[in-house]
Amino acid sequence: MKHIFYGILFLITASVQAQVSFEAKISRKSLGVNERLRVDFTMNQNGDNFSPPNFNGFTVVGGPNQSVSRQWVNGKSSFNKTFTYFVQPNRTGSITIQQAEITIEGEVYKTTPITVNVTGAVKKPDSPESKARSLADENLHLVAQISNANPYVNEGILVTYKLFVSSRISVNGTQPVDNPKFADFWSQMIPQTNYVIRDEQYNGEPYKSVVLQQAVLYPQKSGKLVIEPLTLSVNVDVPTNRRDFFGNRMYRTVEKRVSAGGRSINVKELPQENKPENFTGAVGSFNFDVSTSKTSLKALESLQLEVKVSGNGNLKLFNLPGFATPPTLEVYEPEHEENVRTNASGMRGNIKDRYTIVPQAKGKFTIDPLSFSYFNPTTEQYETVSSKEFVINVTKGPEISASTDSASVAKQKVTSLGNDFRYIKLTTQLVRPFEDPFFKSAIFWGLLITPLLFLPLFMLVKKKRDARLGDVKTMRIRKADKLARKYLGEAKRNLGSQKNFYDALERALHNYLKAKLSIQTSDMSKERIQRLLKEKGADDQLVIEFISLLESCEFARYTPTSNVAMQQDYDKAVRVISSLDKQL
Repeated sequence: MKHIFYGILFLITASVQAQVSFEAKISRKSLGVNERLRVDFTMNQNGDNFSPPNFNGFTVVGGPNQSVSRQWVNGKSSFNKTFTYFVQPNRTGSITIQQAEITIEGEVYKTTPITVNVTGAVKKPDSPESKARSLADENLHLVAQISNANPYVNEGILVTYKLFVSSRISVNGTQPVDNPKFADFWSQMIPQTNYVIRDEQYNGEPYKSVVLQQAVLYPQKSGKLVIEPLTLSVNVDVPTNRRDFFGNRMYRTVEKRVSAGGRSINVKELPQENKPENFTGAVGSFNFDVSTSKTSLKALESLQLEVKVSGNGNLKLFNLPGFATPPTLEVYEPEHEENVRTNASGMRGNIKDRYTIVPQAKGKFTIDPLSFSYFNPTTEQYETVSSKEFVINVTKGPEISASTDSASVAKQKVTSLGNDFRYIKLTTQLVRPFEDPFFKSAIFWGLLITPLLFLPLFMLVKKKRDARLGDVKTMRIRKADKLARKYLGEAKRNLGSQKNFYDALERALHNYLKAKLSIQTSDMSKERIQRLLKEKGADDQLVIEFISLLESCEFARYTPTSNVAMQQDYDKAVRVISSLDKQL
């Protein structure tokens, strides 16, 4: 009987554990570096918050594609849901696909990691796809153009990544695979808000060109420096020999990787001849200005002295000159202010140091002229600019003692005002808080009865809490609403990271729909969402905007987008959700 009991217990446990299945499957365990792999994540119960692995060592070239199936056999129902990805390896060797996660009925389930063996490129037959790839190779080129291949240290240069496309093919999307790190450079990316297509020549043939990325670089050391290549994954539409029913040529879409290749520049050291002693590394074309808020004031009043450099150059990469003052002028640490914008011509604007000066005594005090030196790469010479001398006239205040140097301030006599300081009492007198007996007093009975008066209130609160927890549907809606706000905040924190931002935004939108419409992720077709929102009384314009946000999340998996577009999508999501809340 003992063995039978344990056997039954084991079978019950196994059957309970077997109720939920979440596993990863791959189309093959070995492939070439130029081949693709299909990865399926399958579950037998519907779940939420699916989180795929990061696919390190692979590039996602397709997916995620979602499929759901339900079957009824002999009165029993079965459910199957699959997320499918198509990936291509980035290198050879053994690559592990890490765990995926999903939440099913409040529990987190993970898949088992899978290891794939990637060999060198395999030879493929001369298929229509290989012909299409060959045509894409011949008519698509990514080029890195450098404004100056022989700059000085800290002289700004512009790197432009330009895509050339022949009229024989067309491009319907790009995605960065490997971005340059710009080691040994101070770098600033220039946002591309508008992609302008131009007609240009490439190797003597007419092409269409578009600027994809631009970066301003300031080399930080001399010698030969390498600018790492930019690699992109491009979806190319290539014409085929087939035609449709109306006689129009049909196209085949292939994925093509293009690289700008590494570029080398020769950075020159700044000349040592005639180098000023006060040179701090400023390179460019600058103006220098020193000004004061006032030159006449009383002692212990304050004035502002501002040191300002403006122009075009490495404004963020050097220090402004300091100055010396007589000890009678008390100088505080400066407030540093930068008003610098970076565009294709480099850094432009101004930087300031604003000093607060407080004179301590009466007299006239001199602030010597300040000088600022910089290297002008256009003239290839050092240039020095000096300010004028400032005389600060302090009209009222303590006199400077004649027996000491001009930096010493005469000591003032301290006069007693009568009752400034008092003796501290050294004896204490203890006072009893209760002169009457505490037991059976009014305070005693009050403290005893008060908890009993609050007991019905506690029971009422507990009853309402139990009722709220027992309402499973309401709790689900509240949990989904909480998750929607959580993922909306996560989207805001990931502004600038396209994949993480749109993943969080999509989860926020899905959980919002669960809270407001009481539907699951598998039932979220666009047509049903539109119908349910309109039935709830939502405006047609808000429904259209909500659907466009879902489409933006889908398109972001395949096409690059700018930080400005991400900010606009986030602001739009906040506005749309807030408006729908009021209407629903």
